[in-house]
Amino acid sequence: MARNTANKQTPHTPASMPARPTNTEPMTSALRNSPTHEQIARRAYEIFLARGSTPGNPEHDWFQAERELRLGRQ
Repeated sequence: MARNTANKQTPHTPASMPARPTNTEPMTSALRNSPTHEQIARRAYEIFLARGSTPGNPEHDWFQAERELRLGRQ
């Protein structure tokens, strides 16, 4: 039988102490400008299509897409 420990108090967390948000650090500009994996993949695919769907270097397409998205170009 499992015990419910969700409301259990420990010496380090008194009941009167409000819960502290886990992410209190402001985002750095590098994180704000970081494209997501999905955005990079989509842009790399667009680069592949623009090349006429001919074989190339997928890593090159990926890095080009990431660079363009970080700089705000497409």
